[in-house]
Amino acid sequence: MSDPTPHHVGVTVADLDRAVDFYTETFDLDVAAEFAVGGEAFADAVAVDGAAADFAHLVAGGAGDETIVELVAYEPAGEATPNPELNRPGAIHLGLSVDDVEGFYRGLDGDVETLSEPRTTESGTTILFVVDPDGNLIEVLDA
Repeated sequence: MSDPTPHHVGVTVADLDRAVDFYTETFDLDVAAEFAVGGEAFADAVAVDGAAADFAHLVAGGAGDETIVELVAYEPAGEATPNPELNRPGAIHLGLSVDDVEGFYRGLDGDVETLSEPRTTESGTTILFVVDPDGNLIEVLDA
């Protein structure tokens, strides 16, 4: 078996267009691909009867240091995850680094929700958690 390498981080959303707008406008990510997948093999693989999904692959990072953020909207849609508090087992978040967390925060549109203002932790890292339109958490931290 070959060594695993990172491929993407998946984020399930209710409305793909709204999510693409949020991630491209808030984080300046580029759309690399948009596609749909369905059929019996897909439904079996994700263990959702009759599943189909629309996908958008967004690129974070520069050449040689890229990460794909995969936004996916399923049909049939499941129930929204309850409050994704970070201290709950099973909670996940996407982490994106920026050169200036404070500047990033000041540049956010007024309707973008955050958990707090930027905070510098005892490790010396400045962090900020942003909430996407579906309640998914994105940690923004110093590069």
